[in-house]
Amino acid sequence: MTETQAQLPPTVVKLGGSCLADLAGGWWDDLAAHGRERPLILVHGWSKPLKQLSPRYSEPSAILRDRYGNQSRWTTPEVIADIKTVSADLGREVLRRLTRRGITAQRLLGSDGLVSAGAGERWWWKDKQLVELENLVGPITGVDPAPLTGLRPGHAYLVTPLARNDAGQEVNTDADRAAAAIAGATGATDLILVTDVAHLLIDGEPVREITARAAAEFRDKGATGGMRKKLRAAGEALDRGVERVVIGSAPVTDLLAARTGTVITRT
Repeated sequence: MTETQAQLPPTVVKLGGSCLADLAGGWWDDLAAHGRERPLILVHGWSKPLKQLSPRYSEPSAILRDRYGNQSRWTTPEVIADIKTVSADLGREVLRRLTRRGITAQRLLGSDGLVSAGAGERWWWKDKQLVELENLVGPITGVDPAPLTGLRPGHAYLVTPLARNDAGQEVNTDADRAAAAIAGATGATDLILVTDVAHLLIDGEPVREITARAAAEFRDKGATGGMRKKLRAAGEALDRGVERVVIGSAPVTDLLAARTGTVITRT
């Protein structure tokens, strides 16, 4: 590794929990090839593994809506424990896939000094009433990149996006927005949001490139569900200095080359 390589900014890749198990061997070969040239930070979701762990996580009652209309998984200490369980299993598999391809890797919990969170919303709709509930979630307020001391080509970090709030509690955070915050804090030029759809669709048509302003307008007027969160995360990443965000389902090098997917830029 040359001195120039050691100074390269990382590529941050968010691995969607809904698609992680479906990524083929060729996808991982491509990621490893890119990782031999650039430092890698991977941030994973856990939605599908959590639903597979227990049917209760697929029930409508598992999701809360606050007074502003924002959705959140109802997170109790038991849910945090289950997130850690499925994340540990997922992490072992990701690290195995990387090490088999010559990339050294280590797993970090965001709550171990990497990601901090603010106070979460306390009022949620339940049984058609607005009630006060303890929900262990919180907005990300900062990232301390100090735990990522080994950033270099040939080495990857896998981050489980839990955070710690001012009260010292572990809290659940949105994985896309955690990836955006980490990308900004580490000086990444690119954030890749790997999901189970090939492009952002507007009026049923795939979008190859879009500005942050246009993406924000669509987010507020037409986007729903997971894509709405991804567009919010993309805007936050660009505001934090990331040069571009790419959303798609293809191999990382194809997304970076804009051969497929949707590229979101500042202007």
